[in-house]
Amino acid sequence: MRKIFLIPVLFFMGALPWAQSSSQAAPAAKPPVHHAATGQPSAIIETTVGNMTCTLFPDKAPIGVENFIGLASGTKDWKTVKGVTKHGVPLYDGTIFHRVIPDFMIQGGDPAGDGTGDPGYKFKNEVSSDLLFDRPGRLAYANSGPDTNGSQFFITEDVAHSRHLSGSYTIFGQCDAATLVLVKQIARMATDPSNDRPFRPVKITHIKIVSGGAAAPAAKSATPAKKPAAGATKPQ
Repeated sequence: MRKIFLIPVLFFMGALPWAQSSSQAAPAAKPPVHHAATGQPSAIIETTVGNMTCTLFPDKAPIGVENFIGLASGTKDWKTVKGVTKHGVPLYDGTIFHRVIPDFMIQGGDPAGDGTGDPGYKFKNEVSSDLLFDRPGRLAYANSGPDTNGSQFFITEDVAHSRHLSGSYTIFGQCDAATLVLVKQIARMATDPSNDRPFRPVKITHIKIVSGGAAAPAAKSATPAKKPAAGATKPQ
């Protein structure tokens, strides 16, 4: 199976074979999109280092949001890497952030845990001209090409290294400032430089969906990151 990954800009990940050329000019900045504080469902991503809170955008990505909620809650069937159908089982529970890149993003939601997994199906991209990677904390689906979304998702850390993703990936949520603190922490964990996989990956224990209008619990304080072993971090 093909690995599902994001294509970073050349100057940022020049050593990787899938790096995209940076010759294309970045799209012009557009006015921020203001989403209502109420009426939007939220996802509380509970992890082994703290909770992440992200507002979901069913008005912009109805298919993507429905898919995420279904997989998170166990109301949507999915298949394991061995082809076994799971019914009533939350897919994300126990999965890890298998690929992390500082100043770019953290990626998770793969039932295989190595970037090759999917829920046994794929669905189309949903992109909006007024919803771009123009701010950190964007929650979006990872893919291996157009219309190959499944369960894998990523959360961006930095605008400069994610702006070029606009138009190619489905943004289905926005994570808050406290979540961004955790994203920065996770992105700087010691990793295997060959695949950006943390030596001690952060695990997703559960994803709780809070209906629109309900107050979402505040994000838990992040556990202080352990200092990586010398030489273990990915070269910048």
